[in-house]
Parts: sequence; structure tokens; C-alpha cells
Amino acid sequence: MYDFHTHFIPEDVLTWIKEHQQKVNTKWVKKEEGNNEFLVVNGKWGFELKQTFIDKLLFLQEQETVGVTHSMISPIPQLFMYEFSLDITTDLSKVYNQSLANLSHTYSDNISALGTVPFTNPDRAAQILNEAMNLGLKGVIIGPGLKGHMLSDDFFIPFFEEANRLEAIVFIHPLLCEDPRLKRRMMPNLIGVPWETTVCATDLILSGLIDRFPKVKILFAHGGGLLPYQIGRLDKGFEQWELVSANLQARPSEYLNRFWYDSVLWNKDSLDFLIKIVGEERVVPGSDYPFDLCVWPPENMGEKGALTLLK
Repeated sequence: MYDFHTHFIPEDVLTWIKEHQQKVNTKWVKKEEGNNEFLVVNGKWGFELKQTFIDKLLFLQEQETVGVTHSMISPIPQLFMYEFSLDITTDLSKVYNQSLANLSHTYSDNISALGTVPFTNPDRAAQILNEAMNLGLKGVIIGPGLKGHMLSDDFFIPFFEEANRLEAIVFIHPLLCEDPRLKRRMMPNLIGVPWETTVCATDLILSGLIDRFPKVKILFAHGGGLLPYQIGRLDKGFEQWELVSANLQARPSEYLNRFWYDSVLWNKDSLDFLIKIVGEERVVPGSDYPFDLCVWPPENMGEKGALTLLK
């Protein structure tokens, strides 16, 4: 069984964080007795630094215990470092990518990996993507955009040109939503995260970017957010408004099966609906392990989607 949505922090990355602790404003915070410390980067989105994030043998053992035979490991979104200088983000990207490449080579039967890139500079991001795939990584994980930039903006063209040329997997993983209305009761995570994916995915469809770069293998986290459920509204808008249809060669719903989606939905009826809408070959098993809201063990749903994405 595959698990396409997992996260890990190699030892070299932890060392880098400790060495640059002041520059990236990193703190280790003890919140509760009996739990691990929380890692907080730049004062936001702290998370419990469980041993399964940093102990590769324990990570592999836990995967094996639940029947996962091959894991796709990604860097954690908290360490994208997009808010820092290009030098910082580039340096960490190189350390993270090399570390994950080493891990995937050592445990090639059990692990593949995606890298990270300095996304605030798309030319440099394209270069680091190329280097990452030359190391043996399958592509990269990125956020759903930057402050002031949607992924469909011309700003990101150099990155998508290179990703298209390399036929790279581009795993789009949301960051916490910063809408001030959600600053209570864990809503930035509960609904803000899938909302960020929804906005990004809708923009990518309506922009026509997928027609410009058809070889990029775009994978959306958490089942594509709310997009599959609301695709009928987009189709109606396509019929009604030229602003919706202007960049498209087909109805929005016909673009859904040109992306991939993980199975991290926590609800079998939701997952069944997603598979019905986009096709079994476009949904890959995932867990979001070892974050608190992971689906563990991941849904055992066969290999069709994973093999389609990896070919």
C-alpha cells in the first residue's frame, strides 16, 4: 500500500534549524508534561515535534505496522520559509532536498520523496527543482501561492515551465488560512486549510494554466478541499459568464480529472464521492502522517492512482 502524503524532518535539517535559530526565529516550546516540545518558526503554526517526525527508523516501523509498503515523504509546510530572504530559503531547500534524496536512496524500496524550493523567486525555484529531480526526487511540495501572488500569475511562469519540462509532481499543500474571522476554535486548521486549497485549485482551473503546462503533475492535498463538491457551481458560472469561460477549452468539471488528489478526507462517503467525480486513477492514498489530524492508517484503496501519478 502506498502513502503519498507524509512528512519528515531529517537530522541535517534539524541541525540547520538549530544553527540558524536566531535568523529564522525558531523556538522549542514545552506545552504539556508528557508531550514533546512544540517547534514554532517565526511565531506561527507551531506543531508538536513528535519522534516520528525525526526518527527515520521509527517512521518506517510505524508505516510497516499498518501495512504501508511505500511512502512519499514531503518537507513540512512550516519549513517552506517563504517569508525569509532568498538566501535562507535556498540554503534550507538544498539541505532538505539532499537529505531526503539520501533517505530515499538508502531506503529505495520503502521511500520516495518530494523536495522544497525557494518559491519567492521562481527562477531560483526552477533551478532548485531541476537539482532536486537530478538527485532522484519526484518533484516538489509548494504552498498555494504567496502574499500578493496566485499560482496562475505570470510571476510563477519560470517555475511551471521547468516543472512542465521535467514532468514533475507538484504537490500543492495549503498553509494555515489567515482570515481574521477564523482566529478561534482551531478554524484556521479545520476549515481554513481546505479553503486555501479550494481557492488555489479554482484559480488554476479558471486561469487555463493547466492547458499551458499539461505535463505538470499537480497533486492537491486533503482531497482538493471543497472544489469537487462545488464543481457544479463553477460549471454554471462557465455557462453564464465570459469571465469564467474566457481562458478555458472545456467546462471546469472536465478539468478535474487532469489533477490528482490525496485521500485525506477522514470520511469514507466523502472519499467515495471524490472517486466518483474524478476517477479512481486520480486519487492517491495519503495520511498526512504524523500530524495530529492525520488519517491513520491511510485508506487502503489500491494502487491505480499512485501508479498513474508515478508513471
